[in-house]
Formats: sequence, C-alpha cells, structure tokens
Amino acid sequence: MPNVSAAAVPLWFRIVAVVAILWGVAGLYACFTQLTLTPAAMAALPAAQRDAFTAMPGWAKVAYQVAVVSGFVGGVLLLMRHRQAQLAFVVSLAGVLVQFGWTFLVYGGLAKLGPSAAAFPAFLAAVCVAEIWLAGSARGRGWLG
Repeated sequence: MPNVSAAAVPLWFRIVAVVAILWGVAGLYACFTQLTLTPAAMAALPAAQRDAFTAMPGWAKVAYQVAVVSGFVGGVLLLMRHRQAQLAFVVSLAGVLVQFGWTFLVYGGLAKLGPSAAAFPAFLAAVCVAEIWLAGSARGRGWLG
C-alpha cells in the first residue's frame, strides 16, 4: 500500500471530496423525497412526470437508491482517502445507467417527457464519470490507500 500521508494531499482535493459528499447528500434527499411522495404531492406533478414516477418498476427504484447511496459513500471514502472510493463511484454510475436506461429505453422517456428530460440524467452520468476519474487519478498519485 502506498504511503498516503496527509501532507501529500492538496487542499483542493479535500474540498472536492467535501463537495462530492454534499452532492451525495443532495442525491439522498432527492431520492427520499421522490420515493416518499404523498398522493397529494404526486397529484400536483405534471401529468407526464407523474405517469413516469408511477410506471417506474421496483428494480429501477432500487437502481436509483444504489446510485445515490454509493455516490454518497464514494464521497465519504474519497475524503477518508480510501482506495474503494473509485469502486463506489463505479457502482453509482451503474445505478444511474440502469435507472435512466429504464426511463429512456424501456419507458420511452424522450417521447413521453421530451428531449430536455435527458439533460439532467446526462449531467448525472458526467458527474459520476468525473468522480471515477478523480478517484482513479488520486489513487495513481498515492493519495488513496
């Protein structure tokens, strides 16, 4: 295992790790609020969004939960400078791809929700890829042990 002394890690890395944790907390909150919508809150959604949430199968909801939990864990592991951070981010990306694979490939989300509905999922996937790259780069530099 490489030497991972605290002095060798730049401040920006720690800041980015904290941002990754905060991003994970936001994901956990979004997931929790979406999966616990009351009937009144569900009724207040636009019809297309309500239909998509209602049609989402349990396995896609589990993929959503896996994506946000593993993304949060990845951020914590990154701050702790643990080498498994990269694996957690890979699992998060897999969850994102499964969840939105259902939305766009199975459910037909582009046709039902419109092309703009793909923007945020694409951003989420890009963030996952950036986190994977960051953790891999940090591991290669000996910042993760």
